[in-house]
Amino acid sequence: MPQSLIETNNRLKRAAASASVMLSGGLCLLKIFGAFYTGSLAILSSLIDSLADVFASSISFVAIRFSTRPASQEHRYGYGRAESISALVQSAFIAGSGLFVMYDGFVRLLDPKPLEKAELGIIIMVISLATTVALIVFQKYVARKTASPAIAADSAHYTVDVLTNASIILSLIVVKLFNMSWFDILTAFAISAYLIYNAYKIAAEAVAALTDRELSEEVRKQVIDIVMNSEGVKGYHDFRSRDLGGAYFFEIHLELDGSLTLDKTHELTDKAEEKIKETFPNAQVIIHQDPYGLHENRLDYTIDGKCDL
Repeated sequence: MPQSLIETNNRLKRAAASASVMLSGGLCLLKIFGAFYTGSLAILSSLIDSLADVFASSISFVAIRFSTRPASQEHRYGYGRAESISALVQSAFIAGSGLFVMYDGFVRLLDPKPLEKAELGIIIMVISLATTVALIVFQKYVARKTASPAIAADSAHYTVDVLTNASIILSLIVVKLFNMSWFDILTAFAISAYLIYNAYKIAAEAVAALTDRELSEEVRKQVIDIVMNSEGVKGYHDFRSRDLGGAYFFEIHLELDGSLTLDKTHELTDKAEEKIKETFPNAQVIIHQDPYGLHENRLDYTIDGKCDL
């Protein structure tokens, strides 16, 4: 990837992380005011989520500052894994906030409290909804441009915030019009359940990246199609792929005519590598050349349990 593009992507990620921290901090102050004056458990649940957002977004900010550092002697793959660790920590805080609100909901069921000044709560949540949507639009743009798992995780839980904010507005309207205080508690329970589910999805993706799960079949098929349509390539094997914090890593053995010179095989594999990087500009590619038809012990055989050497 050209250095200028790397620097642009890093600036975008830092800007998205900074915007997230500033917004979550501002919304916390707004929701503290709203929860105090209305007594709404639904607004309190959103406040707890925003407090978790402040911490989680701060972790993302630190992780992105760390992950965008260039590779070093000790970390020759770079520091991209820091973003997956950040996403994993975020998922723990999201789940914790959901469990806290559920607990408070059970307390409110045993000791109901009246909801006051619903109009104020509605205004606060509309402001929260509008600003969160603006942040998500920016985050999704950055995540699409940079393939950052930390920004994607941040965007995922702010997307949940949009749904929760909308449901809280609905809850406040229902309570005000129909005096159904229990609806506020029901909304808080629904938000909590969704928070926990969302935390599970973020954690699963982070763990998959940290344990080097293969990239999607769609991505792998693209790479295979590229190499199999490259000049001189007769086959391939032992193809491995992983995500290094938004940068794809591909390792593949290409099968070429065994009578070719080393210079020629180097030329052919360079062309295949360039084609892969045209499709995936941020990729790291390692290609090993093998004579076509060579019978040897391969990773593919080991994985499939068909090794006969």
